[in-house]
Amino acid sequence: MEYIAYLHKDKGSDFGVSFPDFPGCVTAGRTLEEAREMAVEALTLHIAGMIEDGEALPEPSTLDQLAHEPAMKSAVAFLVSAEAPEKTVRVNITARESQIEAIDRLARKAGMTRSAYMVQSAVRGRAGEGTRGRRASG
Repeated sequence: MEYIAYLHKDKGSDFGVSFPDFPGCVTAGRTLEEAREMAVEALTLHIAGMIEDGEALPEPSTLDQLAHEPAMKSAVAFLVSAEAPEKTVRVNITARESQIEAIDRLARKAGMTRSAYMVQSAVRGRAGEGTRGRRASG
């Protein structure tokens, strides 16, 4: 879905972003590009939190609906696309204790949880590194 965001910029300040359909969802960036990237991240996280809390997502407002809103007068409107996150599924795996310890070390080094590290490694095709030419055992 695409939602309208307001870009605000005062002299000597960063670029601020707010969302009229999501009061309290705000972010900022030093540059215009950073503000745009942060807007996507902020909206995605806000939507994920609403879904997790069982809240309904609002229908996106139109520019016509927001035309007389005071915040709109001092801002530039732009669209931010954010997809609702997929449902998380819990799975069990079987591995040797030493393998789990190695995964945990690598995950800590990457600043990630074990699950996030394993998923990212598998998706990026790195799960098999170090076992090439050998039969991987699990």
